[in-house]
Amino acid sequence: MVEYRALIKVMLKPTVLDPQGVAVRNSLLTMGYEAVKSVRVGKHLELTLEANSENGAYCLAQELCDELLANPVVEEYHIELAPAGEEKGGT
Repeated sequence: MVEYRALIKVMLKPTVLDPQGVAVRNSLLTMGYEAVKSVRVGKHLELTLEANSENGAYCLAQELCDELLANPVVEEYHIELAPAGEEKGGT
């Protein structure tokens, strides 16, 4: 088995109102940052996964997003994979 690091970015779909982003933008405007025209707030997750292949790790990360980490009705996600360590196994 190989360990993979999955970097997952979860964001609200562009058509979904982001009240947290609006609140952050309004705060920035109040602080004098008038150059900020919009803000979208999301989640960044880093997971270490064990899998037999990169494709297996990607499929697992995708399943985790669909089942728990993202709400597919209002959110979209992007997964990036990278090897996290050396192959695990025998001694």
